Amino acid sequence: MSKSKPPLPLRWGIVSGTLAMVLVGSSVAVSGTLVQAPLFAVQAVRYAISVLLFSVIAKLTGLSIVRPRGREWFWLTGIATTGLVLFNLAVVRGVSRTGPAEIAVAVSCVPVVLGVVGPLLEGRVPSARVILAALVVTVGAVVVEGAGRTGIDGILWAVLALLCEAAFTLLAIPVLLKHGALGVSFHAVWIAVIELALISLLTEGPTSVARFSESDWLALLYLAFMVTAAAFLLWYFTVNELGAARAGLFTGVAPISAAFIGVAMGKVMPDAFVWLGMIIILIGLTVGLSSRRDGTPTEQDSPGALDGSAS
Repeated sequence: MSKSKPPLPLRWGIVSGTLAMVLVGSSVAVSGTLVQAPLFAVQAVRYAISVLLFSVIAKLTGLSIVRPRGREWFWLTGIATTGLVLFNLAVVRGVSRTGPAEIAVAVSCVPVVLGVVGPLLEGRVPSARVILAALVVTVGAVVVEGAGRTGIDGILWAVLALLCEAAFTLLAIPVLLKHGALGVSFHAVWIAVIELALISLLTEGPTSVARFSESDWLALLYLAFMVTAAAFLLWYFTVNELGAARAGLFTGVAPISAAFIGVAMGKVMPDAFVWLGMIIILIGLTVGLSSRRDGTPTEQDSPGALDGSAS
């Protein structure tokens, strides 16, 4: 049997996972322009626009968005609070104290968490190959982090970003099968809008939106369309197709994307050790995706990630 082409679900999972993390990496660089903006108001408006985008997608595709029930509210609120509210706080504040590549690389440490916890939540045994690949990716992340100009405060924000990024995936596993990528994204985002609007009202005042600059609007529109609407759907599709452990390997793409986009936006070019770390990350991705013997879901096991109807 030829190995020149991976099976269709794996191929689509690779494409969607790569694109999702390219967009996540770009969000780190773009978020760096929001350091002086009223952060919570910007994110509230961003996610409010994304709620409208998800509604339009549901209308155009004919996919239904199911109302959460019981314990599902806990998981969805957890995604909103950790993966959206706290994650964006960590990214914006972290970038102001270090660089886009250094903060984005914290996301690359997520595979170790997802490689172990993800399969357990999915009812599978963690794969030795995926865990090995996750460790390789994390070594690359450590090389990048250690070679950067990150101080202790930057490291603390990076750790918070790491934990929140892991929670964004892990907390979705119990609800992803029923609600699909679109449903999980829609509910998590509108819950985040309420949380962010309340925090903004209490800390930034009722007129904070009026203080947005032109660059703030451009940044939040990019984040709303490309990162929230596009990357969220691509990421949850990847989790459904490949499982949380393998999907987590793609977080290694984020710092590479952040580095290139950061340079394009006038940031300092990463040094040789940063690029070495990124090469190690790519080796880890290759190891983790080179075989289907580690519990990757088959077409039969994998629910359609965009199916918003109840199973």
